[in-house]
Amino acid sequence: MQFTKLIPNIFYSDIKVALQLFVDTLGFAVAYSDDKGEQPFYIIKRDTLVIHLIECREWAVKDRPEIRLETDDIHAAFAAVNSSHPELLHPNAAEITLKPWGALEFALRDAEEVCVIVQQPA
Repeated sequence: MQFTKLIPNIFYSDIKVALQLFVDTLGFAVAYSDDKGEQPFYIIKRDTLVIHLIECREWAVKDRPEIRLETDDIHAAFAAVNSSHPELLHPNAAEITLKPWGALEFALRDAEEVCVIVQQPA
């Protein structure tokens, strides 16, 4: 037996903030959406990655995740974010930096304080 994917649930009080970060800025595609009920739910995908986005005010204030996405071209990823949504670059990681653990990194932070670190092994 093997596990093949980790699929995080990320909670937002406003699902539009999530869609701006992941779909508009990072290029994920909406694979499924149900926004008719009290708790809108989206499944988004890009390459081999899958994320569940859920609108739930209660859990959004309790759980501010920090996730990492690994890329094979951090310079292209940074250029895409910087040209489309530079306001989402994290103020403490708004440039590509080589970290002591051997990764090149930059980060994004949205209006609900969800942090996405983009990294590439150096």
